[in-house]
Amino acid sequence: MAQANLILPRSWIGGGGSAALAGLSILLSAAPAAGETLTLNGVLTGADHQTYREIPIRVPAGVSAITVAFSYSGRDKKAVIDLGLRDPQRLRGWSGGAKTRFTLTETWATPSYLPGPLPPGTWKLILGVPNLRTGARADYTATITLDRSPTFHGFTETPLRGGPGWYRGDLHLHTGHSDGACVAQSGTKAPCPVFRTLDAAIARGLDFVAVTDHNTNAHFQALAELQPHYDRLLLIPGREVTTFQGHANVIGMTAPLDFQLRSRRAPTFSRILDQADAAGALVSINHPGLPSGEACMGCGWTATTDFARIGAVEVVNGAIASGALSGFGFWEAQLNAGHRITGVGGSDNHDARSVADRPSAVGRPATVVRASALSHDAILAALRAGHAFIDIEGTRDRILDVQAGSAGASAQMGDRMTVPPSAPVHVRVQVVGASGGRLAIRGPASRGMVSEAPLSPDDTRTFTLAAGAAGWLRADVTSPEGRPWLIGNPIYLIREQETPDAER
Repeated sequence: MAQANLILPRSWIGGGGSAALAGLSILLSAAPAAGETLTLNGVLTGADHQTYREIPIRVPAGVSAITVAFSYSGRDKKAVIDLGLRDPQRLRGWSGGAKTRFTLTETWATPSYLPGPLPPGTWKLILGVPNLRTGARADYTATITLDRSPTFHGFTETPLRGGPGWYRGDLHLHTGHSDGACVAQSGTKAPCPVFRTLDAAIARGLDFVAVTDHNTNAHFQALAELQPHYDRLLLIPGREVTTFQGHANVIGMTAPLDFQLRSRRAPTFSRILDQADAAGALVSINHPGLPSGEACMGCGWTATTDFARIGAVEVVNGAIASGALSGFGFWEAQLNAGHRITGVGGSDNHDARSVADRPSAVGRPATVVRASALSHDAILAALRAGHAFIDIEGTRDRILDVQAGSAGASAQMGDRMTVPPSAPVHVRVQVVGASGGRLAIRGPASRGMVSEAPLSPDDTRTFTLAAGAAGWLRADVTSPEGRPWLIGNPIYLIREQETPDAER
C-alpha cells in the first residue's frame, strides 16, 4: 500500500492563509490514490492554543470508506487536540478528544460521525486545540485511508476472542429497523431496539449474531455503536433480501444492495448475487420449504438460481426442525445435485423478550461453527467452509464433531476428501451433551448407518464405510423420542479415478 509522507510547515496550518491551504490541497490531491493510505505529519505550538485548523483532504470519486487515525505528542504537558471532519457540503462529525480513530461509510460510521454518501472533492480534517501551553509543542500524525473496496471486515479491529474453537450464533434476527417488535414501558407493542436482541443473545450464551432486518441497512449504524459495548458478542451485519420469489440472508455486507428482484434494479437473482459476491458476503436461502401466500408472502423459494453460487441454506427456521416445511428436502436435493452448500439454522426472531417462564427464542436454533477466531472474517470463512452444525435447541454445550479419514487423507464437516477406490473410509463422531440421544450417519455415502446404543454425556463412535464409498455423508443426533437435536454438515467423499493398467 503506497504512502505519502508530508511534513507540513507550521505557517501552513497555523495561520498561513488561504493561498497556503490551497497549495496544500493540491499536494494532497496528487498524493493518494483510492485504496491507499496518506500520512500527514504536522506541528502545533502554543500560538495555536484555543484555535481551529482545517486541513484539506482531496477525496476522489468512488471511495467507499474513509478512515482517519490520529496521534500526537505533548500529552505529558497537558496538550489536547480535538478532532472533527467536514465533507464538501457539511460537518460529518466531531469526536473531540474522545477518539483517535474513526471510519465513515455510506451505511455506517463510527459514533460521533454521520454515515452517508462520500462525495468527491475537498474534505477538511478539523483540529481543535483547547489546550497547548506557551512554549509547548505537539507533533501530530494523521493517517488517512481512502478505500474503494465494498468488502467489510467487521466493527472491531481485532478478534473478540483469539484462537480456534466452537462458536455459537444466530444467523437470522429482526429488530425494530424492520418488523421486530416488543413491549414498551406502557405495555403496548413498539419497534424493538437492537440492544434488546443483543441482550437476549447474551442470555442464551451466544458468541455471535447476524442481525438481518428486511431489505434495509438502517440497523448497521446501531451495530457500529453497540459493538464496543458488547465486547464478547460479535455483531455481524446482515440483510434479509425479501423478494416475491423467495427470501435470502446476505450476511457480512454493509455496502448498499439493490434487492428489488425482477425490476430494472435487480432483473435477476444473479444480479443480487453479483453484488453480494463483490462485497464478500455470504448468501443463505431462508426457509425454502415454507409455502408462499398471503400468510407469508414470497417465503418459499422459486427464484431462478445458480446454486453453485449459494453459500448456505437455512435448514432449520425457528421451531420448524423437521417435516415438509423445514429446509431439509430442499437442502438435500441440492447436495444430491452435487452442490456444496452449508446447512445453517436461524431463529427468525421478531420479539426478543422473555415471557414468564418462556425464554426468548433468540439463539434457538443456534448455528455452531468451528472457526479460527471470534472475528467477522473467521466466522464467515467457517460458514463458507461448512465447518458447522445446527444445535436445534440452542444449548450452551452440545457439540457434534465429525472427522473422516482414508488412505492418509482426512476431512472434517464441510471438507472434500478424495478416496482411493480400494480404501475404506473411517468416520469418527464425537457428541457432547446429548445424553440418551441417538446417532445416525446419513447421505448417499453412508448407506444408512445408525448407532443403536444411546449416547453418553461425552461419547465417541466410529464407523467404517466399505471401499468405494462416494458422495456426501453427515451425522445427526435425535432425542430418545426421535426429535432432531443436532444436524451436522456433510463431508464430501470423491472417488479417486483408478488409472488403467496400460497407463500405469
